[in-house]
Amino acid sequence: MSIFTQPIEWDQSIIQRYDLAGPRYTSYPTAPQFQESFSQSALFRAIVRSNLAHRPLSLYFHIPFCESLCYYCGCNKIVTNNKSRSLPYIHRMIQELALYAEMFEPGKEVQQLHWGGGTPTFISDEEMSLLMNASRRLFKFADDETGEFSIEIHPGTVSTSTMAHLRQLGFNRVSMGVQDFDENVQRAVNRFNSVAQVADMVHALRKQDYQSISMDLIYGLPLQNQQSLQQTLQQVIELEPDRLSLFNYAHMPHLFKSQKLIRAEELPGAGEKLEMLHHAIETLQRAGYVYIGMDHFAKPGDELVNAQQSGKLQRNFQGYSTHSNCDLLALGVSSISMIDNVYVQNEKDLNSYQQKMDMGLLPIAKGFTLNQEDLLRRFVINRLICYCELSFHELTRLFDITAQQHFRSELAQLQPMAEDGLIQIDDNGIKVLNKGRLLIRRICMVFDEYLQQTDNNKTIRYSKII
Repeated sequence: MSIFTQPIEWDQSIIQRYDLAGPRYTSYPTAPQFQESFSQSALFRAIVRSNLAHRPLSLYFHIPFCESLCYYCGCNKIVTNNKSRSLPYIHRMIQELALYAEMFEPGKEVQQLHWGGGTPTFISDEEMSLLMNASRRLFKFADDETGEFSIEIHPGTVSTSTMAHLRQLGFNRVSMGVQDFDENVQRAVNRFNSVAQVADMVHALRKQDYQSISMDLIYGLPLQNQQSLQQTLQQVIELEPDRLSLFNYAHMPHLFKSQKLIRAEELPGAGEKLEMLHHAIETLQRAGYVYIGMDHFAKPGDELVNAQQSGKLQRNFQGYSTHSNCDLLALGVSSISMIDNVYVQNEKDLNSYQQKMDMGLLPIAKGFTLNQEDLLRRFVINRLICYCELSFHELTRLFDITAQQHFRSELAQLQPMAEDGLIQIDDNGIKVLNKGRLLIRRICMVFDEYLQQTDNNKTIRYSKII
């Protein structure tokens, strides 16, 4: 039996011992290492290499506008009721996309598309058409059968007619932020969507022939408890989403001002949060969902499960994703691209972003060029976080190293984890055992060269692993 289909082995004492703060590894190196001194010529050379390799693209558009403030949110967002703000922003994203289209080879295929936010459905149907038609004009899109074109929605605010319009534009996947159905919890975080609203939306999306429906939930919210979360889970399971994400709420009001509106005394304690997670994973696995890893669940046969089985799963800024062969081109304020061996992040401030666009410049604020050691460690972390195993022979073949010698210090650090039954290390490589799956971030941290540099890490504050 595959480790991914086995029920999670829960060891409370081990989890509490290793439950430290650490990166989520949506990239390696992680965003705090990006540099303002980054030279855009490195990006241009990376695009040339992407063209020579004929790698397809994954496009991401960040639409930051929201009509209301969800107190828990840590995303880059602009809360406004002024709908006129979106069109000038969309024009600038199209301008940004056009600048990149001139650099990429003609006929570059887009195999994935994702609109995130914010709330992407803040923009009008006409503005959606404008942005999507421009994207198709500038790049070649895969067809509906092979392409994955997704959008994030708030099921309590979007209409079924807008979702029908998006389906006509080519979107075939939906990710909806449910978070929690308990009314007390919803009031505490100012995020509202009823079971009936979500059920009606799910019914409409299936009728409109969307290929995949994903739902996001959060555990650890104010006034949430094990019983209320369990009820939400049962209601969600009855709606049969294809994928589920169960995120840990990280209360970090020093970083996210909106979280100051949450009363800390209403948050569940660390022990209660662990119990919530424990029972939530058991509930979802009993309902037939495969635990992909790090918050993500999917039905057997879903593309995420297939990608994990076929070696095509990757970890990127949207979490787990298929199409690991794609370079990621991200547009809009604060978005992060990953092209060949380069990361680039756009300006986080809307005015700074728009000013650079008005000057005809790429709106890049910082970036990072990975050296050979970074590429090696990114590969190691991705292998562990996606497949729970690492082959030393593969490292020798791809990177011309002797893994046991190169990672002698790291293997010594991993030895206590092996003794605790989290991993198995032998001459062939490393295997994450069932007991270690929940602690995969902690295992990966050992291979994070930048995390080991304490001076460089003093000002970086991460959320807890679990």
